[in-house]
Amino acid sequence: MTLYTVTDWLGLVPIAVCLCFGCFGLCQLIKRRSLLKVDRDILLLGGYYILVIFCYLFFEMVPINYRPILIDGFLEASYPSSTTLLVLSVMPTLIFQIKRRCSKRIISQIVITFAVLFSAFMVIGRLVSGVHWVTDIIGAILLSFGLFKLYQSAVTATDMRDKNGV
Repeated sequence: MTLYTVTDWLGLVPIAVCLCFGCFGLCQLIKRRSLLKVDRDILLLGGYYILVIFCYLFFEMVPINYRPILIDGFLEASYPSSTTLLVLSVMPTLIFQIKRRCSKRIISQIVITFAVLFSAFMVIGRLVSGVHWVTDIIGAILLSFGLFKLYQSAVTATDMRDKNGV
């Protein structure tokens, strides 16, 4: 249960990443004095995070499967692993944005390495802690991958549209 508790608390890291991007967007909004002047990829990121929160809440309220063990004496929703979903939906956006915005290679590499190692630790930690079925982790991986690809293609489409002057 120690690993479960550690990974549960570390689930706050992706929330902090979301808040940082939210503050970044808010700073752009204040400085540029118009929502339309905030970078489109940041606006899309806000919409993406809302979609991730919706998925997170949906699966918490509509349990597909229950955990293999009781948590504090209660059955909890298990599918997909909400912590894995959160981590693997947010950390790829951190990598994506760092690659787009950071010109300093060393900082970029440090952040990317952290995001990859953190994600791996969280996924393995949730699996090894015994609070999820393997299918819960796989489901979260697939869902978060699909959500991230949706965000990435939306950004690519707007970049192409801007590049072509449409």
